[in-house]
Amino acid sequence: MSKKLVLIDGHSILNRAFYGIPDLTNAEGLHTNAVYGFLNILFKILDEEKPDYLTVAFDVHAPTFRHKMYDAYKGTRKPMAEELRQQVPLMKEMLQAMGVRIIEKEGYEADDIIGTIAKRSEKEGLVVSVVSGDRDLLQLATDHIKIRIPKTKRTGTEIEDYNAADVKERYQVTPVQFIDVKALMGDTADNIPGVPGIGEKTATNLIVAYGSIEEAYAHVDEIKPNRAKENLKEHYDMAQMSKTLATIEINADIDYDLKEAELGDLFTEEAYLLCKRLEFKNLLAKFDVSALQNETEQYFRKITELSDAETFFSEATKEKELGFFLVEEKDRLLGVSVSFGEKNTVFLTAEGFLTEDYLLSKLKGLLDAGACGITFSLKPQLHMLPVREEKTSEERAKAFFDTEIAAYLLNPLKNKYSYEDLAKDYLGMMIPSRTDLLGKLSLSDAAETQPEAFLKYVCFVSYVAYAAKAVLERELAETGMKDLFTGIEMPLLFTLLDMEKEGIRADKAALQEYGEKLSVRIAELEKSIYAGAGEEFNINSPKQLGVILFEKLQMPYAKKTKTGYSTAADVLDKLAPEYPLVADILEYRQLAKLKSTYADGLADYITEDGRIHSTFNQTVTATGRISSTEPNLQNIPIRMELGRLIRKVFLPKDGYVFVDADYSQIELRVLAHMSGDEMLIEAYREAQDIHRMTASQVFHVPFDEVTDLQRRNAKAVNFGIVYGISSFGLSQDLSITRKEAAAYIERYFETYPGIKTFLDGLVAGAKKDGYVSSMFGRRRPVPELASSNFMQRSFGERVAMNAPIQGTAADIIKIAMNRVHDRLLKEGLKSRLLLQVHDELLVETAQAEEEAVKKILEEEMHQAAQLKVALEIDMHTGRNWYEAK
Repeated sequence: MSKKLVLIDGHSILNRAFYGIPDLTNAEGLHTNAVYGFLNILFKILDEEKPDYLTVAFDVHAPTFRHKMYDAYKGTRKPMAEELRQQVPLMKEMLQAMGVRIIEKEGYEADDIIGTIAKRSEKEGLVVSVVSGDRDLLQLATDHIKIRIPKTKRTGTEIEDYNAADVKERYQVTPVQFIDVKALMGDTADNIPGVPGIGEKTATNLIVAYGSIEEAYAHVDEIKPNRAKENLKEHYDMAQMSKTLATIEINADIDYDLKEAELGDLFTEEAYLLCKRLEFKNLLAKFDVSALQNETEQYFRKITELSDAETFFSEATKEKELGFFLVEEKDRLLGVSVSFGEKNTVFLTAEGFLTEDYLLSKLKGLLDAGACGITFSLKPQLHMLPVREEKTSEERAKAFFDTEIAAYLLNPLKNKYSYEDLAKDYLGMMIPSRTDLLGKLSLSDAAETQPEAFLKYVCFVSYVAYAAKAVLERELAETGMKDLFTGIEMPLLFTLLDMEKEGIRADKAALQEYGEKLSVRIAELEKSIYAGAGEEFNINSPKQLGVILFEKLQMPYAKKTKTGYSTAADVLDKLAPEYPLVADILEYRQLAKLKSTYADGLADYITEDGRIHSTFNQTVTATGRISSTEPNLQNIPIRMELGRLIRKVFLPKDGYVFVDADYSQIELRVLAHMSGDEMLIEAYREAQDIHRMTASQVFHVPFDEVTDLQRRNAKAVNFGIVYGISSFGLSQDLSITRKEAAAYIERYFETYPGIKTFLDGLVAGAKKDGYVSSMFGRRRPVPELASSNFMQRSFGERVAMNAPIQGTAADIIKIAMNRVHDRLLKEGLKSRLLLQVHDELLVETAQAEEEAVKKILEEEMHQAAQLKVALEIDMHTGRNWYEAK
């Protein structure tokens, strides 16, 4: 049986994949869609062909013999998209990692290399498959050379196959005659001139009739129509040159050894590492992870005996740094993984004499004795490992290093941070993920049924944390974020931990009562909506709602989608002022969400102590803002009175009140400071109403004559500028024309010229450096600015303007949280910080400590940062959260 060779036209298939798959980027901001699509096509071809040999040919960015013959050859081609150009070296790196033979040579196109190898291999008795998106290669088709043309779509890849007979059937000419057809008709893609006035149909008819350009010319007087005859006579030399340009060279001077193209195991360690880096999660399943051995894991061991544990802990007392991982499931400790070097990583299983208390006390003892505890994702583990709880966040933070938080600061754009990514990004190690090792097994099941894989997993977590610390510390120092990490983020971890443990009291009965209130209003709205629509329908069905609004009631702003009409909030917001029915629908939606998410949903989170213990996340938002989950207490609606009322169900414990402090216009104050705009700084120093002053300047009216509408509009501009708002965005917000909005923005920048200079500088700096920074050094990469897509670049510009301001505001509230939390502890108060919502802090305050708490909030929030304008806060006290806000 003949051996088989697959030849791939590298640039052509990359190009097909790039335009066939939506843009993808990894956490580094690298564009990856072309590489991903190429690999999918490659694997499909290999599955179908099962070849013995594989080679990928690439073009070289240098003139070929065709350029020397005809200067304008390929002269009309657009330059390669930047996002695609960046992926060519990545593709080559991936192929090299897989051990695939790559070939390219100056002076020749990939077509010539493929043509030469295909014809040479055919003579040597091989069956050849050529994979390309370029139909020019059809001229190579024979009974033993098949041309495969893939089409990449979202639904998958379809491939057209052509041997010689298939070319004849589809195009009426032989593969060799296909060259003559192209030479006569020309090719706009390659800028091959052809013969003027001869298109594909005439060219095909001529070659079917005469077999070649030369024969057609020999019988030129017989040719019809006359125009084709005259043009061929006049431009025969151009036809011959076009034929030479269109002919693939099959005797190129290239050095090619078939043995080097032998197909081995593509799924190498290097390829696995690169797939991980590029985040091709769907492709990772193709790798046999159990076969991928890492040198470190040979030293991993399990300790079950007390004497071995004592020996190990005795050795560990000599270490200044320890990697650790508490392996727990459903509040039960399965064991502890500890690492202090490549050959000293163990898992101590919680069984027999190695009780849960024994293991925790031993680990706690090491940390209390001064060893730095290094781990991945520390906060969840500290619910089980109470370390020096009486100490401040600042003091406790000194004993630990959280590698997840460090990795987040270095790249805040990732959607998750995992120990295997840490190993890949900072240690150059390729290690399996938890899913690779354990699949969907729980930890306890894995420990029993897959003990070797379980040991690998738990030891890798502590070892990688230990090994990565030095690299992470160095990179934090190099990027100017070491102080941000040690001074803000690590202490914050303990502040948030204490807030999670405290929780907030919620009245279940009041929550039920609130739900009933909502139900009454929702029922009223349903009746009103049905009356306005003239029939009953499913209000929650966008499809049915769209038909009612845009077909039955003929409302404007109809936007067709694949599934019907858009009933998104932006569409309904435009209609609401004119149509009471739509206003009712918007209110109905808000209240229905309030009921399901809060009135009904929150009840499930109330624990036996009558409190809700939310989780606060430090590594989720790119700007540095804290987020809250299970439940999200930061997203409680406050715009509607009925939404605000839910805060009444949150109560302080008996003998306590809530004190709530909220930064006033923190982002605008940060903007004033960072931009150095004198007008804005002066306005704040004189304690003027900033929105009224902006309205006065922008609308050219005296300060005292500014209307409420003008002030509202100025407020939208003030806050919009912070978010890099466009004239389109502002026109939508204020329901004015884009021209009016553009004039507002222009007048705003005339009023505050320092802001314009500052924002422009941020964008220019981000384009140059690839990132922007907060006042405290927090970086936000802006890869979007390098995109060739206008929408992406525009988004990048908005990010560049907003991230330094939002990031600084986030840093300031974090500093304030840490200081308030620590002052309460240092002064021996019973009061505790419970919640942070955006720029607001909520303290459960012992009644006798109210004045002391207010003083602490006032001082620490004011002094959290030294700005050119004062940080101001609004403070309120109440018997529930509603009253305190």
